[in-house]
Amino acid sequence: LVLTAVRRHGMALRSASTELHDDREVALAAVQQEGTALQFVSRRLLKDKEVVLAAVRQAGWALRFAAPELRKDKDVVLAAVQQSGWVLGDASSCMRDDPEILAAARQQSELALRVSA
Repeated sequence: LVLTAVRRHGMALRSASTELHDDREVALAAVQQEGTALQFVSRRLLKDKEVVLAAVRQAGWALRFAAPELRKDKDVVLAAVQQSGWVLGDASSCMRDDPEILAAARQQSELALRVSA
């Protein structure tokens, strides 16, 4: 029942039990539908690269909810800035100087360059 609900409306995860916030299948379905539902997944799943990638591909600004180690993961940050360049400010500082990340952010948004300065 909850899986069906989050597939239709990812933010329904907010109302689910804490146990379901830690259910990988439910969390993945939620963030694929609405990336910002990442804010409601368990701490354990905030470290799950596949879950976080699905979230930032849907809504780049979900990067702000990812575990710190994934905010410095090039694949995750690149996916996020390709979706929304201005989220460069939510990436780890070591990612803000990466030429590929900067190019992707620039292509998406000139504001991203101001954030990286």
